[in-house]
Amino acid sequence: MSVTMHNRPVKVNKIRVKRGKLEAREARTGLIFMIPWLIGAAIFLVYPIFESLRYSVSDVKANGLEGGMSVTFLGSAWNANYAGAFERNDFVQGLISYVMETVISVPVIVVFALIIAMMLNQKIRGRSLFRLIFFLPVIIVSGPVLSLLTGDGASSLTVMDTQTVTTAISSFLPPAIADPIANLFASMVTILWYAGVPILIFISALQKVDKAQYEAAYVDGASPWEMFWKITLPALKPMILLNCIYTIVFVSSNDSNALILLIRETMIGSADTGGPDLAAAMAWVYAVVMLALCGIFTAVFLGRKDPYEREAKKTDRRMKRERRTELRIQRRQGRRAKRAHHPAAR
Repeated sequence: MSVTMHNRPVKVNKIRVKRGKLEAREARTGLIFMIPWLIGAAIFLVYPIFESLRYSVSDVKANGLEGGMSVTFLGSAWNANYAGAFERNDFVQGLISYVMETVISVPVIVVFALIIAMMLNQKIRGRSLFRLIFFLPVIIVSGPVLSLLTGDGASSLTVMDTQTVTTAISSFLPPAIADPIANLFASMVTILWYAGVPILIFISALQKVDKAQYEAAYVDGASPWEMFWKITLPALKPMILLNCIYTIVFVSSNDSNALILLIRETMIGSADTGGPDLAAAMAWVYAVVMLALCGIFTAVFLGRKDPYEREAKKTDRRMKRERRTELRIQRRQGRRAKRAHHPAAR
């Protein structure tokens, strides 16, 4: 590395800083605390994933009285399980319903969480209590509790006549779109229960926004609506994507999900109606569809960049080019000055 000083290039040596003992000890301590999680993930996550993938391309049969299972690779006909999954009308219809309901319910949950987060971020009395109330369903409503509440009708709006809304929607929309919207109204309470974690994420993001930006916009005469679209929403864009991905995964892995129940019934079914191999193939198709939905939401929110961000990057690149040009000129001037002071070097 060289720096021009008084028209003379001066060499500056790079300083290499070794990692201190305290930093190395902290790194080792962090790795030690990570080891139990890595072991648990390898045993209870990575191994089952590879086993399910092996089952999906194999013929799995029980050994009868001997116990255990025999796994035989299907060879060239390895896709027989996947073909059998798509031959089941209940599975295909369940996938279509899952995609439609997810595409409709995820924006509703995220928008609801954003509205509640902006309300809870205001300076109001009992703000902590209200935050606790909206987060309680995440702790309480899980597994059997959710099933009991759903069975007692607590997941639907009793005040609203959902049958009237469903009839009105079905009158002017095709069944493929009307049915998911009707299910959305029928299970509105359950869907809004999923907004607990996104609300907390949005509140944390709102508290990180620089208040000076709002003050400068207020001085310039911006309205609250303009400040929301120009300041708040661009700042929350990464958190919106995070909440969309989280909501998709949370809704898709819920115990009351119809596809998960179907895959579970197929796994414990007889050899003629199902089995672990067919259930594994259905589970992998379901996982691929879920990942595709995550990719679609990611492309929607990351496909278009903020125009101000594009201009800032263009300005940054232009300044870097100008800086490189300036450094080249300085180095050239330094070489000329050196030749002028030492004629013998010509």
